[in-house]
Amino acid sequence: MEPMNSTESADIQSQRAVPLSPSVYAPPTLRDGECYHVFISYSSTDYQWTHPLINQLESCGLQVCYHERDFTPGRTVLENMSDCIQESQKVLLVLSPEFVRSRWCLLEANMSLFRDCLERKPIVPVLLEPGVSVPLHLCHLTYLEATDHDFMNKLLKVLCTPNKQLQGSTVVPFQPPSIYNGKALQPLIAANDERLCKWDSGQFSDMEVPDQLRLVIEDHDKYREAVRMINSVSQNKVWLRPMWVRVLIYIIGVIIVLSLLAFSMYMTVLVYKICIIPSCIPTGVLVFIICSLFCVPIGLLIHIGLWKNDDEKYIVREMQTAIGQANKLLSEEKVLMGCQSNSKIYLVYVSLDGCKREFAGTFSEQDAAEEMFERALIFFSSGYACCLAKRHFPFPQPSSTGHLEGGVCFCQYVSQQLSTNHWE
Repeated sequence: MEPMNSTESADIQSQRAVPLSPSVYAPPTLRDGECYHVFISYSSTDYQWTHPLINQLESCGLQVCYHERDFTPGRTVLENMSDCIQESQKVLLVLSPEFVRSRWCLLEANMSLFRDCLERKPIVPVLLEPGVSVPLHLCHLTYLEATDHDFMNKLLKVLCTPNKQLQGSTVVPFQPPSIYNGKALQPLIAANDERLCKWDSGQFSDMEVPDQLRLVIEDHDKYREAVRMINSVSQNKVWLRPMWVRVLIYIIGVIIVLSLLAFSMYMTVLVYKICIIPSCIPTGVLVFIICSLFCVPIGLLIHIGLWKNDDEKYIVREMQTAIGQANKLLSEEKVLMGCQSNSKIYLVYVSLDGCKREFAGTFSEQDAAEEMFERALIFFSSGYACCLAKRHFPFPQPSSTGHLEGGVCFCQYVSQQLSTNHWE
């Protein structure tokens, strides 16, 4: 984490010097099952900022829970976090680069825990320094800035307000997660990644919907069906790709070609003798036979070499087509997939409703509009999802406003692609 500059440090020190009166902000009553007013989750590297904050909150009568003091030894971090969240009225997250990198990744990787937190507990995100990337599932919340001169008063107001009265507060109360348009999720990694050959396609688990997708995909069967479409590439497109299969085809092909040439030579000599033609074979025939004997195997070898060289590109193209088909299902759930390799699938939250209406306005007939939109999904949705996930598009930002605030929408992307490519 980068250190704060002197101005920011002075701001925080000055805010700490502001006297806090418990009479102004009275701690709410703890109910049955509640032991703390707030659970503070933070990275240990930020303790120099967090511990003075904890002392101030406790001096105002708030019961604070934090890992260094209140976690039970011998239990896993997740078990401790789960219990502390359940026993607290609110959850305060101290967002710093190190927190987002480590502790937040732990929460997001175990989204079943954090989903319960989102649904039951108000989340209070505190941005420790400017420029911190706010995690995806906190984008709908209004966060507090640690460098704000009035930070402590705002924080106390939130923490001392009963949960049921938080609707008009600075921080939005808990609510079911919404779609964060254009945001990327953790990618899916192939289950067979470690032993994956470059001519094969990755196999992705379709047994359980990842926790991060359970928050948005209502019909889990659509996700499973989409993954099965991608996994089918390995069964339908790879059986001729392994090298041993090609060598076998090459050997059988050479044997067949040589057998045919030998039979042709025998029949040629036999016909010459029957027709009482001089036994010497014409030079042209000999040249043809010799060229055939050498050129055909060499041609097969070159073909296999080119086939081998195109392995990875071939399988990625096939996976992208399958992902395009899968996106026809997932786009209804406002999720798109994309791939640029055979072992990783990118995932993004994105709504295509506006783009779909644009297609409907472009094509007068409804059937034609739906057909063209589906074709666009098949051919371009995988590349679009990858660009969104990586936040990079291979062309300048369009001057016109699209359907994705602050980014390139799907119909803009399709338009750019069609300017250089064509429908297949």
